[in-house]
Amino acid sequence: MYRKLDFNQINDTIDKLHNRLIERFPESGLMAVCGELKSISAETKTKIAWINEPHLLLRFFSGFIIIICLLAIYYSFYTLDWRLDEFHAIELLQTVESIVNELIFISIAIFFLITLETRFKRRKVLSSINELRAIAHIIDMHQLTKDPIETVNKEMRTFSSPIRNMTIHQLSRYLDYCVEMLAIVGKVAAIYAQDLPETAIVSAVNELESLTNGLSRKIWQKLIILQEMTSSEKSM
Repeated sequence: MYRKLDFNQINDTIDKLHNRLIERFPESGLMAVCGELKSISAETKTKIAWINEPHLLLRFFSGFIIIICLLAIYYSFYTLDWRLDEFHAIELLQTVESIVNELIFISIAIFFLITLETRFKRRKVLSSINELRAIAHIIDMHQLTKDPIETVNKEMRTFSSPIRNMTIHQLSRYLDYCVEMLAIVGKVAAIYAQDLPETAIVSAVNELESLTNGLSRKIWQKLIILQEMTSSEKSM
């Protein structure tokens, strides 16, 4: 029961997070980004269903070409003159060499056709993981200007400084939502590796999770600063 990620549970978590952002930061860009993540998550369910179902037309086409290739190999051997007298020996060796070369190329073609469906699915999955990677960077951009120090020391602002009108508590919640969103991005990507555990896909998911973990660590540093500032205010 708890050995696989449940897509519905992940989707419910995104829904709740999106509602919390609407209630607390209704005008924020982060809320819009969460809405986009929600849409991507909904698309993921459709893509996973597409990945899991067999593509019969593609398989039929591949099988048809493979059968033709095998028949061509059979015909080449069947029509070969196997007499080993002196007159046919050189011609036989040249023909066998030609057939061996054809056999190598046909084997490569058969391998290409057998793996065609998997490679087609892999390309679609890697494209989806790249979308999630972009969302992770967008989340990081939204927290980039949320500086805990300048939230308190407003006299440090310049004319070009971004507007910072959040309280310490609001900023803490905002950054916490960013961490949650980054964690969800990694889990949505992991769904793909769970259903198509290929080396390239697992590697891409691991790279994305390393990225989200690194971005989360930066945010946690800000949260620690905010916690220390809150503790200092309480002790005064």
